[in-house]
Amino acid sequence: MKRNVGPTGSTASPLECQENCLCNRTACVFARASTTKSYIQGLECSHCKAKYSHRKINTVCTKCGETLFARYNLETVKDNLTPNDLLKREPSLWRYFEVLPVIKHENVVSLGEGMTPITPIRKSVSDLKLEHVLVKDDGIMPTGTFKARGQTVAISKAKELGIKRVAIPSAGNAAGAMATYASRAGMEAFVFLPRDAPESTKLECEEMGAKVYLVNGLINDAGRIVEEGKKKHGWFDISTLKEPYRVEGKKTMGYEIAEQLNWTLPDFIIYPTGGGTGIIGMWKAFEELEKLGWISTQKPKFISVQSKTCAPVVEAFKKGAEVVTPFPNPATIAAGLRVPHPFSSRAILKAIRESGGKAVTVEDKSMLDAIHRIAKDGISACPEGAATLVAVDELVQDGTIDRSDTVVLYNTGTALKYLNLLEAKPLPII
Repeated sequence: MKRNVGPTGSTASPLECQENCLCNRTACVFARASTTKSYIQGLECSHCKAKYSHRKINTVCTKCGETLFARYNLETVKDNLTPNDLLKREPSLWRYFEVLPVIKHENVVSLGEGMTPITPIRKSVSDLKLEHVLVKDDGIMPTGTFKARGQTVAISKAKELGIKRVAIPSAGNAAGAMATYASRAGMEAFVFLPRDAPESTKLECEEMGAKVYLVNGLINDAGRIVEEGKKKHGWFDISTLKEPYRVEGKKTMGYEIAEQLNWTLPDFIIYPTGGGTGIIGMWKAFEELEKLGWISTQKPKFISVQSKTCAPVVEAFKKGAEVVTPFPNPATIAAGLRVPHPFSSRAILKAIRESGGKAVTVEDKSMLDAIHRIAKDGISACPEGAATLVAVDELVQDGTIDRSDTVVLYNTGTALKYLNLLEAKPLPII
């Protein structure tokens, strides 16, 4: 079945911007400040359902330690917003303001992120004879990765709550995005990276004014340093799923896919999984959209993709476990997949299973080959995004994916952030 796969545009006038807006774009985050409001009601533990206020600083559930989710008055949203209303809004993730957690528009810290293209590919999957393969390409986001989604919302809400100092342990790209948005918000940023994190990320964080520290170890070791130091140094820990709002930014991935496919969801979403916030966020988005009546009850199957040399989610999925155990000796060229013990793995595994999906591994060499292969379709994919293309091959061969299925591959970043992995051929000099 053919679908409209182009991103929605905006018809707002630049005259609608507030006086203090210098963006001079066709539309911006200020354009709807007088007409939209958030319908957030509070926070709820994703596991034990304990309730918390969104007007106070919160991290994880104090009762069971799991992630807190923002909850909205969706019945009121349904009465005040329709899919057609979105057609008049700016092409950023803040078009979904009613189901995002920031109350005051002036607290939004934005660089125009979101509404990235969803593009059909053919050349790189021609051997598979698939009819409907699309790439949701977050490589064109500010900071070059999908991490901008979580950080624009998390930093905006932190600003609203009066937070001045933020800290993050990261495998790479989340740190770059956090440093960027914290800089724009005027916050102090403290970044803790594995010593062998990509050089591009270290430079990006330093350029944005963050205080960068290298750790002899992995992201989990960096996380322990942040945990031990946050009370002493007054840091707000903005780690993956250890605060309630990064997942709210990531859920816009699901809203955008639904809107760009005219509210008909694909059969499969293949997603490279490190911390797993994207799977959790998209599943949350689809649950909200179903309650709004904008989509049917038929949801996509999530395929979680990890490297064979760092696959804690895959191992737990195969064993039928509710949570992961730390993966020993993790080592992969895809920095975003080198997360040996993702926090809130319970929610990741729950979303995969409830969707009817599965978890698979791919080899690092195959990721490198796939970067070159998908480039034939004009997509600049990071190794994590390229891993989804490798997974398609295996899923078609084992019968999981049929020729007529609609499949969305999620490219989480640009290959330009991994130039160290790409070998340039000698060029002729004329």
